[in-house]
Amino acid sequence: MAEAPMHETPDYDLLKTPDEMQVPDGPASPRLWIAAAFFAAALAAAVTVYFLYVRRPAPAAPAAAKAVEAPRAIQPLGGEPEAIAVPPLDESDAVVRTLVRTITSHPAALKWLGTSGLIRTFTVVVENLVDGSTPARHLAVLRPASAFRVVERDRQLFIDPRSYERYDGLADAAASIDPAGAARVYATLKPRIQEAYGQLGLPPDSFDRALERAIVLLLQTPVVDGPIRVAPKGGIGYQYSDPNLEALTAAQKHLLRTGPRNVRTVQSALRRLALALGVPPERLPHT
Repeated sequence: MAEAPMHETPDYDLLKTPDEMQVPDGPASPRLWIAAAFFAAALAAAVTVYFLYVRRPAPAAPAAAKAVEAPRAIQPLGGEPEAIAVPPLDESDAVVRTLVRTITSHPAALKWLGTSGLIRTFTVVVENLVDGSTPARHLAVLRPASAFRVVERDRQLFIDPRSYERYDGLADAAASIDPAGAARVYATLKPRIQEAYGQLGLPPDSFDRALERAIVLLLQTPVVDGPIRVAPKGGIGYQYSDPNLEALTAAQKHLLRTGPRNVRTVQSALRRLALALGVPPERLPHT
């Protein structure tokens, strides 16, 4: 079994879609994809409820209508907001740092808190996830230091399982977040989050659904326990040899390459967060 280190390209260029490869990377702003980075949303379909009446010949009385439970209304996401005054969007970083420190003290989260424009970054990352893009270019501050590696077996290339270990810290950061606390933080900051979302040209009050959709998409990422075969792509980076894996969104492929242990860890954290936010369990993928 021969090891074959990847070409010297940034880790976030690995296994990109052809469209992504055509976009030149500019200077990356340090950003963290909060599992919290981790968070969008889908509208449930409208349900029409019919009451069924069974008529019987006279003199028998008509059968009583069968009671039908009304569909659950779409409720705003988030817990009870903190009783604090949230400053204007451009001055909100300090209060975001204070609130996030109440729900996690993981070093990776603290790295993210050292950056600026925290709420705007969060909204952009969620929108990236919803449209299928990877938010990797917003993760420069947490980019793994070691290179992506593959191993060769019988003239075929596979992801080296040691590459997965580079993401253990990020997955553990997601798991460290207190779901109930995160829901309260989200509710507290929602007015500013919606404001930032509106600045992207999107309906401000649709962010809840975007957040739910982003979470659902990440929960739909498959967990692959066995070896994952890859192939060189255009001389730069690799692509999945399995067409089903290669057909995933860029964000899902990015999560997939963190390895099965980390995918499970992140998905477990996202599921707890979604439920704490108030996403109905039936709208989440089955485990």
